[in-house]
Amino acid sequence: MNKPSAPTPRTQVKRVADYASYDRTLLHAIVDSAYVCHIAFADANGSHCIPTACWRDGDWLYIHGSNGSRMLKRLQEQECCVTITHVDGLVLARAAFNHSMNYRSAMIYGRFEAVDEAHKRVAMEAFMEHMAPGRQREVRAGNDKEYAATTVMRIALAEAACKTRTGPPKDDEEDMQLPVWAGVLPLKAAHGMPVVDEGCTVPAPAYVQAWRG
Repeated sequence: MNKPSAPTPRTQVKRVADYASYDRTLLHAIVDSAYVCHIAFADANGSHCIPTACWRDGDWLYIHGSNGSRMLKRLQEQECCVTITHVDGLVLARAAFNHSMNYRSAMIYGRFEAVDEAHKRVAMEAFMEHMAPGRQREVRAGNDKEYAATTVMRIALAEAACKTRTGPPKDDEEDMQLPVWAGVLPLKAAHGMPVVDEGCTVPAPAYVQAWRG
């Protein structure tokens, strides 16, 4: 399943096509590095793009929400587009129009489907493990009432494209001698110091202690 997939008319990257990839391993890595995706869909009030928590299990991207969610209802009725982007650096070139960013991004097309009751608990437990590996076995598990009020949905990662950029600026030859600093300003998501909840007297588990790296 990790072989590159052939691009479709929707996923074929045309602008700077050499940045494109249809590799399943890269797609999975981009999704696994994300806690939030953006989902574009439409309804009678127009077009919307809503951020929501996400996680991957196998070749599926999962989301969840209240049974009354407008977005979750609409997603079962229509095709949509899911996007994920990680910005890794600002690329400063010698010429204004050659500035860029280093990034990893993915676009996923298709239609979400609701997860059946038998798989809903497994999917939500996978979400907990995505947030903090090892935590699911420590917390109170969801009860029947909580699961009954929750919809879990998934979309196949079958129709998707990745686009990435790495490396230094790409200036025109005639600009190379300009007396301007050029290079990359790296960006990285940093793990901050865990903040214990007031009233919590339980020692920090290993995954919390390791959060700071």
